[in-house]
Amino acid sequence: MAGRIGEAGEAGEAREAKEAGESRGSGEATGTSGASGISGTTGYADIIRAPHAARLLAGTLVGRLPNATAPIAIVLLVRAGGGGYTLAGALAAVYGIANAVGQPLLGRAVDLHGQPRIQLPAALVSALGAVLLVVAGPGAPVAAYGAAAVAGFFTPPLEGGLRALWPGVLGGEERVHRAYALDAVAQEVMFTVGPLLITLLVALWSPATALLVVNAIGVLGALSVVVSPPSRAWRSAPREAHWLGALRSPGLLALLGAFLFIGMALGSITVAGIAYADDQGRESVYGWLMAALGLGALVGGVVYGARRWAGTPERRLLAITALLALCYLPLTLTPGVLAMTGLAALAGVFLAPAIACAFVVVDRHAPRGTVTEAFSWLVTTFGVGAALGTAAAGPAVERGGTAVGFAVAGLAGAAALLVQLATRRALALPGTAPAESVRTENDRSGAAEPGFSSGHQA
Repeated sequence: MAGRIGEAGEAGEAREAKEAGESRGSGEATGTSGASGISGTTGYADIIRAPHAARLLAGTLVGRLPNATAPIAIVLLVRAGGGGYTLAGALAAVYGIANAVGQPLLGRAVDLHGQPRIQLPAALVSALGAVLLVVAGPGAPVAAYGAAAVAGFFTPPLEGGLRALWPGVLGGEERVHRAYALDAVAQEVMFTVGPLLITLLVALWSPATALLVVNAIGVLGALSVVVSPPSRAWRSAPREAHWLGALRSPGLLALLGAFLFIGMALGSITVAGIAYADDQGRESVYGWLMAALGLGALVGGVVYGARRWAGTPERRLLAITALLALCYLPLTLTPGVLAMTGLAALAGVFLAPAIACAFVVVDRHAPRGTVTEAFSWLVTTFGVGAALGTAAAGPAVERGGTAVGFAVAGLAGAAALLVQLATRRALALPGTAPAESVRTENDRSGAAEPGFSSGHQA
């Protein structure tokens, strides 16, 4: 990798400009540039073998470990200190809300000042917040709330940062789109392994130690990313001064509106799944349902990223959202455990493809110089939606039973589809040719973009 540092600059820009020119003439955004002859598992291996790619992917996943494990770690910490579930849930909620607020703001700071200046300091401050939370414990709730807010707000926007780096690292459009799918699949693995790691650390030591260890690991992950040549070399394109930042793009707003409801569907499933496990009289059933949901997303993401897709990503996302909503509906049948596990797996199949496709749509709609902020808004909106889904499913289960709780997921999926149908004109990129090139924020060629006048095509 070190031997390729010199290539990340001038040679990389020349290659990207050449690929951009080729893809504009290809007629359709089917991923014909770069790795046009690569497909399936060979395509994934090609991505991992690209200089710096494996390091960036692994570092980002490790760096996001504290965020993936925060809810369970906070609950276990409070309970071990003698606090109640109300305090534990409130602290986890404060962490989540602070994280939702901080991600787009830190993402904007990354676009303005670069990744190393923001990502690593944010990771250190977030870890310090976790240390303060351990010190405060449930015995000092005011201090604990402040510490949780600090830890959540300063969680570094590594997820958005990685997606901003992919075009410069991989170059070709098809390789970038496949990397988005691989990223979505890797997230499913992280959100499965993370809680298991917390459980192991708690069993070996204590909840406090577990929280400190995962945050220390998270800082090391962030450090690995920001000292890499692509992260140090990355610069956002010049941005048009506007207080709305990425949110001035109508297409991005439409996408965020849809993903608010997709997040809501996922959040409602977690609550309805607990109710279903209670109905069955076995707590372990909930674990099986969540594992099946993750497995379905894993399989769906692998299959989605292993092939080329014709047509624009906006139309493809519309079809995927329709299938996602359709697969949520059978959950309302609440059959036996074996059948319900299969339905949970089916419900997860189109989740990772929807996320991967949304990454591409963000690329196409984010105003120039706002790519990290735009990706961070997607993460935030999805998280807020999940919180709303959790809040909505609780009363639904209490008043109508488990099936009604799962119906919230189906209704939210349908709402996501309706939002996309109602905003098709905003998502259609008026005046843009079907072929959109992959371009990096480091591309200084100044080529005019045929779509959003001040836009950025990552």
